Amino acid sequence: MIVNIGILLGGLIVLIAGGEFLVRGSVSIALRLKISPLVVGLTVVAFGTSAPELFISVQSALSGSPDIAMGNVIGSNICNLALVLGVTAFITPVPVQKDIIRIDWPVAMGSSLLMFALVQGNLISFWEGILFVTLLIGYTFFTILKSRKETKNLQAQAEVLDVPSQPTASVWRDILLLVIGIAGLTLGSSWFVFGAKELAIALGVSERVVGITVVALGTSLPELATAIVAAMRKETDIAMGNLIGSNIFNILSILGFTSIIASIQVNDVIIRSDMIWMLLVTFMIFPMMITRRKISKVEGVILLAFYLYYIYSVIGPV
Repeated sequence: MIVNIGILLGGLIVLIAGGEFLVRGSVSIALRLKISPLVVGLTVVAFGTSAPELFISVQSALSGSPDIAMGNVIGSNICNLALVLGVTAFITPVPVQKDIIRIDWPVAMGSSLLMFALVQGNLISFWEGILFVTLLIGYTFFTILKSRKETKNLQAQAEVLDVPSQPTASVWRDILLLVIGIAGLTLGSSWFVFGAKELAIALGVSERVVGITVVALGTSLPELATAIVAAMRKETDIAMGNLIGSNIFNILSILGFTSIIASIQVNDVIIRSDMIWMLLVTFMIFPMMITRRKISKVEGVILLAFYLYYIYSVIGPV
């Protein structure tokens, strides 16, 4: 089992490094094409930080482990809003902007409900993947257009995400970063999924449990790191937007592209249990956001307690 844990951790390290190389190369090329750093932060960086989840889900679906693919997405969404937001709010209260309440949260909730409706047949098909990706493109374009009115806030977001203002000195360096990033993501996802499957066998638990817990927590580390940095800089409104946006990307991008490549079989337990927990925590943060327009430290503790109880409910009965 120690070997399996080593493969899992090694895969995670290579995944995170690959994602970092991919983001840096992509950002530099985007800046070279005269795309605004603000738009780069909203698109390239947002997609790049979701790349580990995407590669893991595709690898899982292709290798006959759909529970890891679904558990990765559902578990990451629960982790983002319960664990990551909870930790951030516990460090410092998280203010909530109007647009998050009026636009981003409804899109996140709507995406979650749409996914829940579509999986009732225990399958996410090619055409449903096309629907997800189409909605993702529409949401991304809308966000870019809206960003023109929010330059100040997005400039702060670019700083938190370390989006540079100029490309690197060499285009070949950018291409090399892209190649290394894609190679790292491919290799890392393969190791990670293999380690997760073998760990499930060694522990005598289902792939769903490993996907919901170990895989989801591991792939949420970039969001956790970004949120903590934002909290330390007192820019927690950015952290809130990033977490909601990440959940939207997880559903529309990861499940969308994965199901286009290979249809995803969905376990009944995931539909009846894990998705309900995801819908519950997504809905639960709404009254927290509209009361005093912030997530308080007390509410952060409530979210953390929610996450711990959820993990107990997953692991406890096994």
